[in-house]
Amino acid sequence: MKPLFLLVLLSFCLTSLIAQTIPSKEVQIKSALLAAPDEMKEDATVMGYDPEGNFTVLREGKNEMICIADDPNGKGLSVACYQKDLEPFMERGRALKKESKSFQEIFDIREEEAKNGSLKMPKDGATLFILTADEQDYDPSTGDAKDTYLRYVVYLPWATSETTGLPLKPYAPGMPWIMDPGTHRAHIMISPPRD
Repeated sequence: MKPLFLLVLLSFCLTSLIAQTIPSKEVQIKSALLAAPDEMKEDATVMGYDPEGNFTVLREGKNEMICIADDPNGKGLSVACYQKDLEPFMERGRALKKESKSFQEIFDIREEEAKNGSLKMPKDGATLFILTADEQDYDPSTGDAKDTYLRYVVYLPWATSETTGLPLKPYAPGMPWIMDPGTHRAHIMISPPRD
């Protein structure tokens, strides 16, 4: 009976420890929405983590924006919002990552699935907003962040330098360029200069 009691106590302690490291639902929603355009914040769907650390919907939205809360196991702040047509691509990536697939394996699997039509990709392009802050500039107990950095990615599956007129690398600070051209993951990178 004693070993069972210790096992239950250990399980309770671990669950409590996990819950203590995951910000409240309200804080996760607040910080996730930092990445959204102002006019889309109020009605955006927000996904994040429940007290046990499971990824879940924290708030159902009414518009085309989905926002993702910060990973409580990461350092600093990294939140993202994207147009809803990207969700099948994002969800598939999360599922493959959970299976411990490498970046290249995830890329190859999604590439094949996008080509055979089993992975639906945005037809007309879709934007991803990514907001980050260093560890010392983010308070996970309140969701407040300072000195944040916002960058943008516009997914255009199968696009190339030739079809968009964009270079394969930036030639000036903040200049848009195309990454992974000709693939399901082709996207325009826009990284504004800091300062």
